[in-house]
Amino acid sequence: MSLTKSIAKNTFIQIVGKAASTLLGLAAVAIMTRSLGVEQFGWYITAAGFLQFVGIFSDFGFTVITSKMLSEPEFDKPKLLNNLFTWRFLTALFFQGLAPLIFLFFPYPATVKIGVTIMTLSFFAISLNNIFIGWCQSQLKMIIQTTGEVLGRIILVLGLLLGSWMSFGFLFTIAIITFASIIYTIYLWIKTPTIKFGFDKKISKKIFEKIWPTALAVIFNSFYLQGDRVILPLYASQGDVGLYGAAYRIIDLITQVAAMIMGIMMPLVTYAWSRNLSEEFKKRFQSSFDAVLLVLMPIMAGIIVLAEPIMVIIAGKEFAGSGKILRVLALAIFGLSFGNIFGYIALAINRQKQAIFIYLSDAIITVAAYFYFIPKFGIYGAAGTAIFSEIYAGLALMILCAVYAKFMPSIKQMLKIMLASFLMAVAVQKLQPLNVVFSILLGMSVYAILILLFKVISKETIKEIV
Repeated sequence: MSLTKSIAKNTFIQIVGKAASTLLGLAAVAIMTRSLGVEQFGWYITAAGFLQFVGIFSDFGFTVITSKMLSEPEFDKPKLLNNLFTWRFLTALFFQGLAPLIFLFFPYPATVKIGVTIMTLSFFAISLNNIFIGWCQSQLKMIIQTTGEVLGRIILVLGLLLGSWMSFGFLFTIAIITFASIIYTIYLWIKTPTIKFGFDKKISKKIFEKIWPTALAVIFNSFYLQGDRVILPLYASQGDVGLYGAAYRIIDLITQVAAMIMGIMMPLVTYAWSRNLSEEFKKRFQSSFDAVLLVLMPIMAGIIVLAEPIMVIIAGKEFAGSGKILRVLALAIFGLSFGNIFGYIALAINRQKQAIFIYLSDAIITVAAYFYFIPKFGIYGAAGTAIFSEIYAGLALMILCAVYAKFMPSIKQMLKIMLASFLMAVAVQKLQPLNVVFSILLGMSVYAILILLFKVISKETIKEIV
């Protein structure tokens, strides 16, 4: 099987799995918003936002470091995997253990604090997944991760349906979210080759050398990526937090799509760079750039046109106000695309240290902006600052990669993709009002036709994949 076919197979598996997972995730949001209402959904966003901040703060980049180090020839793979798992377990246990204790000092209802304590177990399980997913990426065996994710989402949806039907309330919802995450982690653990706790001084030293620049970058990332969902509840009502959080759930799903694509390409880019395969590196770099934009640009255009009906069909009429917020947040997708592409490439070419200043400066500027604009403008102050932070990081990382890789991806395909996305959005807008599902299907069809007409994907590539 050729490399392109291997990539295509894993990409297809992930796309099908991610489509199923996304639909189940949207179903979960739909059940939660309707059963909890705006205020209690705001409680969930407050609790989850804090734990996501802690989760990203203590992530340290273990997923990409695992994928990257397993793609390099230096160490025995099982031994390396055991050491990575051990360090991930210990760091997750420490930081996630502290989270509910710190949250006690926040001015929120006791029910929210209990919810954080329960959901801490969910985020501990998610932290362990970093190692399992990194292994799957390095082996191009994403069917394992995809199956586990879908299994967890099925359990989540079924549990939420039960809770909604029986009116079990907020804490039962939090318990189901936690249970589903634990099941997902157990499945990955079972399917990963024999993994156990292990410590090797030489390997641990190399892990530290590799991970500390990425860890610093991720810590700074946590401030500008999650700062809005920690700071906003301090100045806004739980109802406003619920509306903002519902809209941001859509952006979070899109972020996962970008990470999925770059997760597939990361081992291949790293392989080429670490072995000085210049032409292959450039080809994989260009493919990564084109693939992320090919998927994310039409999503951004579609959301801008259909934001209100999307939120109504997902979250219910009570969350119609989230549509205007989602339309604004959609602009962040452009910066998000560049940030994912060039953030992964910076790691592949071992320029994490040089990227630290970008993340640090972004964190300082963004957190200061959150504290200035959120008290003045509320949810729109948070949204505007989030957009700035994504674009700033994306463009700065692009410049860094161009300098050190001595290669800048061609923007020819990007311009075609952006034109096709714009024309698709115009076509959908002109035919409104239509049923939102029909509008999405129409947009997808128009975009697919335009992509073929503009020759964004070559016939040779399509033929080889098929």
